[in-house]
Amino acid sequence: MKKLPILAGVAVAAVFLFLSSIYIVDEREQVLILQFGDVKATRTEPGLYFKIPFIQEVARYDDRILSVDIDAKEITPSDDRRLIVDAFVRYRITDITQFRKAVGVGGINTANQRVERFVETALRNVLGSVDSAAILSGERAVLMVRIRNIAIGEARDLGLQIIDVRIKRADLPEQNLAATFDRMRAERIREATDLRARGNEAAQRVLALAARRAIETVSVAQRDADIIRGEADAERNAIFAEAYGRDPEFFQFYRSLSAYEAALGGNNSSMVLSPNSDFFNYFGSPNGRSASE
Repeated sequence: MKKLPILAGVAVAAVFLFLSSIYIVDEREQVLILQFGDVKATRTEPGLYFKIPFIQEVARYDDRILSVDIDAKEITPSDDRRLIVDAFVRYRITDITQFRKAVGVGGINTANQRVERFVETALRNVLGSVDSAAILSGERAVLMVRIRNIAIGEARDLGLQIIDVRIKRADLPEQNLAATFDRMRAERIREATDLRARGNEAAQRVLALAARRAIETVSVAQRDADIIRGEADAERNAIFAEAYGRDPEFFQFYRSLSAYEAALGGNNSSMVLSPNSDFFNYFGSPNGRSASE
């Protein structure tokens, strides 16, 4: 009867030892096997593994992309306009043995602190070498690449791979915003005034050109009209001359009627002439011929 508790204890101890000798590596993590603080093995593939119980221990590290937010810092660019810069870093552990040697038991927290320090230094060095306009414009992407390249070199000693460094925000301090906005507004007003002046100048040139072309067009049209009118008068005179040659009496009669129409037109026309005047030759003829004939 006394052997049963002993056997039960042995069985429990055996199960405990067995459970203490196995461990599982998840696909989202990397594992170091440590023996008295020294690295004995690395496990990067997911699965079930064995270790020496009580002598070896398992240190687990995330195999996913990790992120560190850099607290907002005041940066002074080359033009001495202070900016508040907020950034973040994305990195991944690529060499867990080197990572363990570099950060020790501090793990991810220690790594985050060191990454934050050297990225902050890179931010100050790179952004301090350019003016604030470059930081606030499209050139920011080029600056972030420079910062990332510096961070990549620093991270190798930690067994890390820097994937990206991004500036989330780059703003002026609150006390400088009003003055900056006033300066920007004045600059935009000056540019608008300059553009309006250039537009008015261009408009005057267009109007002058249009007026000159209009005068030229009217002159050409007037010249062509005079030519056509002269040709028409010449053709009319030729017709009159031909008609006069064919029947001089009818031509004189027609000319007299035209003279009557021109002289007696209007509402208040009055003429003082002798009844025997040649002007009324055809009025005194019963057959429509000149009275002088």
